[in-house]
Amino acid sequence: MTGTIFDIKKFAVHDGPGIRTTVFFKGCPLRCSWCHNPESINPAIVDVPKAQKVGNSSFVQMETVGKEMTADELMHEILSDRVFMEESGGGVTFSGGEPFLQYGFLLEMVNRCRSEGVHTVVDTSAFTETENLMKIAVLTDLLLVDLKVMDDVLHKKYTGVSNERILYNIQVISENKIPFRIRIPVIPGVSFTDSNIMAAIDFLATLPEKPVGIDLLPFHNTGNHKYERFGLKNVFRDVPSLQSTDLEELKNPFNEAGFDVHVGG
Repeated sequence: MTGTIFDIKKFAVHDGPGIRTTVFFKGCPLRCSWCHNPESINPAIVDVPKAQKVGNSSFVQMETVGKEMTADELMHEILSDRVFMEESGGGVTFSGGEPFLQYGFLLEMVNRCRSEGVHTVVDTSAFTETENLMKIAVLTDLLLVDLKVMDDVLHKKYTGVSNERILYNIQVISENKIPFRIRIPVIPGVSFTDSNIMAAIDFLATLPEKPVGIDLLPFHNTGNHKYERFGLKNVFRDVPSLQSTDLEELKNPFNEAGFDVHVGG
């Protein structure tokens, strides 16, 4: 079995506990206007121009974005860092894009990691079939679940899809006592509003089993150059990045509601 991967990040420390290898699956059913990995959206392997400079000479070279990998090849990459994972209590995180878009390959990799005793985390939008989500959820050690925008109209506007299935899947995860963390991308004028924050807190407070933690992820525009390379519309091009200090006060209402909240991944 093969999957399409667009990046593998070694020694990651923001995608779950310990030192991790984060595997980025290519392809996503959402079209988040603030996405900092826009190269992950298209599931296909593509060639795009990349400006290069050597000395005083500049030229454009084509770069292939995405790579087809077998399960054996990817396991070899993962296990090559096993010593760092074991020493730090880390493991592997499957991210994207949306890893559930390649459900069969994701299931294969989670099962292989489980058989090797490798701690697994899946970072997901939860915009997937509930049956598939739960088959993976009971096998993995932790889910990182995005809660982007609570208002469905705004969710459709900025991500291209309704949040109805996402909220339902979070409810199912909670009911089945699956360990999960909620990640809220804090986007100026979209999710960074009093009404959205209070709606998120109200929703999370109704869950039968609370998330083990909440991560507030500050918006950043470091991916602006990627939008230019891929010829994509960049709605947030002129919006300045948020700093972690900008979100310190945002932690208060979550703390007051009894949640363990952290700024950053």
